[in-house]
Amino acid sequence: MKAERKLTGRQLAVRLLDEADAGKGYVGDLLARYGQQTDEPQRATDIVTGVLRNKTAIDTAVEKCSGPAPDRISNKVINIIRAGVYELIYRPQTAEHAIVNQAVELAKTAGGKKQAGFVNAVLRAVQRHIVDRNVALAEAPPRRALPATPQTGCQFDIDILPDVDKDLGEFLSKAFSLPKWLVTDWLKEFGSDACRRACFASNRKPGLYVRPNTLKTTANKLAEKFTGNEVECEAVEAEMIRLANPHAVTELPGFAEGLFTIQDPTAAKAVRLLKPEKDCKILDLCAAPGTKTTQLAEATDDKAVILATDIDGERLKKVEENVTRLALKSVTVFAYADLEKICAEKGPFGCVLLDVPCSNTGVLARRPEVRHRISPEAVKKLARIQRRLLDCAAEIVKDAGIICYSTCSIQRAENAEQIKGFLDDHPRFGLEIEALTLPNAEGFDYDGGYAAILRKA
Repeated sequence: MKAERKLTGRQLAVRLLDEADAGKGYVGDLLARYGQQTDEPQRATDIVTGVLRNKTAIDTAVEKCSGPAPDRISNKVINIIRAGVYELIYRPQTAEHAIVNQAVELAKTAGGKKQAGFVNAVLRAVQRHIVDRNVALAEAPPRRALPATPQTGCQFDIDILPDVDKDLGEFLSKAFSLPKWLVTDWLKEFGSDACRRACFASNRKPGLYVRPNTLKTTANKLAEKFTGNEVECEAVEAEMIRLANPHAVTELPGFAEGLFTIQDPTAAKAVRLLKPEKDCKILDLCAAPGTKTTQLAEATDDKAVILATDIDGERLKKVEENVTRLALKSVTVFAYADLEKICAEKGPFGCVLLDVPCSNTGVLARRPEVRHRISPEAVKKLARIQRRLLDCAAEIVKDAGIICYSTCSIQRAENAEQIKGFLDDHPRFGLEIEALTLPNAEGFDYDGGYAAILRKA
């Protein structure tokens, strides 16, 4: 029987971009589902996430350099063009002729010779206007350089971006393919320098961090195991490990044995601030996929009583899978429909962990499609859900107990304002710790997020 032919990384990338355009889920889920269809999963991942992170800038370059607006280009070829332009602008190490030729071949398959000719013309037009694919941003005219890293970018011979001096918000919005309302919020809240850093971090290629399962190993032993299996890595703060290159997580040495969990350092901060006690009874109310749930178990030497649930039944299965893989005994997963019964039988709780649904504005690098779906109205809706969860937690935590509230958002409405409103209406609670982390692209990169520790009198 003839083996099924694998797709190239570019072919799969274009297919998944079409799926993402149709709103058929998150790109991370799509890559996990279809990644085995290619022998170039890293290239496919890079193109898909890169296009989604930089779509506005790419579309602007297409229109400025070649004429047609992207919304007037056939659905059959627009993502082929975007993938090609992405590589021309943001991947200077890839030869230009290979990028153009591959795109033309894809267009032939998708739409025939006429479409292939059109794709070739658009990409050649963009290519002609590029002066330097790897210019130092400090030396390039701001309107003519699309930033790729905090230090470098792609310079054109025409103006691509708005005037930075006239409207910084508009400039940053176009340069980093972020909604203007979001950039405006960041400028107001954090100032121009911190806002720029958050923009760069939202478009970075995020690092892959590992949290060792301290019940089975240590950071040093796990690092030695990785190195011995030719996985380059380095230790970072809080006993975590950063992998030097992309890897298929499930194929890493030690994964099947439950030696580690993938987690960004900022996401790990909430449980570190909480410092859960070994004899504590903990309810994790928004547990899926279980990253913080399992962190709670490890932090308490697997001796606490941890009850975990989530309103999303499908994602709740991930919690069970992770608990099983890590061989944890202290975690009990239960259906959200049984919450009232569990609270009546097991409550009140010494701690309630609320890793609430949020806008994900601190993790835009990892969830690039979010920038095209989030809106001020969506943030307000999420804030109402978060408040309901906080009110629920207030009822089921015992006296002197703790609510650990966390988000992967950097919006004030979901963080500081949310906590202030809760404290105003719940005078028995006090704020012990509050930590906002903005995403970072330089050195050891990390995501943005927020955590607050609230204690009941």
